[in-house]
Amino acid sequence: MEKEIIVKLQGADCSAKENESVYSLVQRVCDNPESVILCRVNGILRELTHRVSDGDAVETVTYTDEAGMRAYERGIQLVFLKALYSCVPHKDIKKASLDYGIGRTVFCTVKGFDVTEKLLEDIKQHMRNYISNDFRFQKKTLTTAEAINIFEKVGMKDKAKLLKFRMESNTNVYFLDNFCDYFYGYMPYSTGSLKVFDVRPYHDGILLVYPSLENPDELGEPGERTNFFKTISKSSNWAADFGIATVGDLNEYICNHNPSDLVLAAETFHEKRLGEIADAIKRRGGVKFVMIAGPSSSGKTTFSHRLSIHLTIEGFKPHPIALDDFYVERVDTPKDENGEYDFECLEAVDLKFFNETMTRLLNGETVEMPTFNFKTGHREFKGDMLTLGKDDILVIEGIHGINDKLSYSLPQSSKFKIYISALTQINIDEHNRISTTESRLLRRMIRDARTRNIDPTETIRRWPSVRRGERNNIFPYQESADVMFNSALLYELAVIKQYAEPLLFSIKEDAPEYEKANSLLKFLSYFLTIHPEDIPKHSIIREFIGGSYFNV
Repeated sequence: MEKEIIVKLQGADCSAKENESVYSLVQRVCDNPESVILCRVNGILRELTHRVSDGDAVETVTYTDEAGMRAYERGIQLVFLKALYSCVPHKDIKKASLDYGIGRTVFCTVKGFDVTEKLLEDIKQHMRNYISNDFRFQKKTLTTAEAINIFEKVGMKDKAKLLKFRMESNTNVYFLDNFCDYFYGYMPYSTGSLKVFDVRPYHDGILLVYPSLENPDELGEPGERTNFFKTISKSSNWAADFGIATVGDLNEYICNHNPSDLVLAAETFHEKRLGEIADAIKRRGGVKFVMIAGPSSSGKTTFSHRLSIHLTIEGFKPHPIALDDFYVERVDTPKDENGEYDFECLEAVDLKFFNETMTRLLNGETVEMPTFNFKTGHREFKGDMLTLGKDDILVIEGIHGINDKLSYSLPQSSKFKIYISALTQINIDEHNRISTTESRLLRRMIRDARTRNIDPTETIRRWPSVRRGERNNIFPYQESADVMFNSALLYELAVIKQYAEPLLFSIKEDAPEYEKANSLLKFLSYFLTIHPEDIPKHSIIREFIGGSYFNV
């Protein structure tokens, strides 16, 4: 006879059968069970196959939760890959790699077959069939050797290479019907909840479209991302040509080559791009304001100093300026919905004062430049006088740099706009992307701890607010930039690992931020390490790990 137990579902007592799965419980009790993607049991993230015990506290996780959203995306990816491999013979698929996100989409690079309208419609029809028939995602634990053997046989060589560097003796593999794959992170229970998706042609590949963040019943649209796509493609193609397209490739290189050669190559790739941008500014003519913007931890400050050096070579007299020095007084800073200062909004900058200062400089006046004291929350003047001569040029960096509402009084012809972000150019393997957002979070966490004595728990706690600010104030303007610069370095995660792991391990299990910390630790476990001693002092990564030549 089955024993009845009591669990707390969303904080309310609920009768359950002993050892019942959370999926079964949700189906019986919840009004909208299809919206439930994962669960948290006693505060720990679990798949819906998890079985409850007496007294467990169960919280449902829907698409509105970041963890649920990521699981939804992984589920759609697996359904897409199953459909693709059903529609195209294995022998014809030389490459089918989920490479990089573009808004609420992921771009799939394909080689060996043509992307036709008929193929895309066939893929979509297969996906609809899997979803309407509500196939289970079956998770099986194999020995890592068995998993490597399976992936080598089906031609997923990047996945097999990744697992060769895995310390665990066992590996969890997901099956959908007769198709298997390895994914970094949890999966939904079945395909039935994955109803919103689309598959479209894009350049020479395929775009897999996810639901909107704001409304999971509607498709998310990528918008116009021509500059973004061109920038990330250029970096990714260079990485592939160098022989490092995945973490497995990177680990293999570290084992078999001198990592210093990789560091120098990646830094030279940056240096070449900086020279190209400086040359473009000179060719434009009439530029007095180089406006630099990008999301948190993109390396804007180091970039502005390095670009200034290149501008000097081109005959300019550059003056790096931080928009942070034009903040309004602390007491006048707007607050967000939680009552905390919103330093990411445009109104946190004294727009009137900034435009008056820049206009006076443009008119040839001598101006005393401000410095913002972040400890006191006040603007200060310390006798830093500036006059713009014929060859002088201002290099202005800040999150709102390319938003014309910031510099409304300045002529368009006087501005050259640059968008910078850390767009990670390698993947974990063919079907597991590296999140650009999480790479930046790791950068910020290391810098916060080193320069601001901010606990990693606080950095993770504040990150969603930072991300909202980016979505509202930075990302909408990125395509208006004259050029984009990718500040990610091919080797950087192999260096960041040794700085980030101690910080992440310091987060206690009962902290709400532990879930994210644990996920980041698992991610970093894929990487071998590179010692930082050979990283140049002018490198962008020095802005975060320390030892920079510049005052950052």
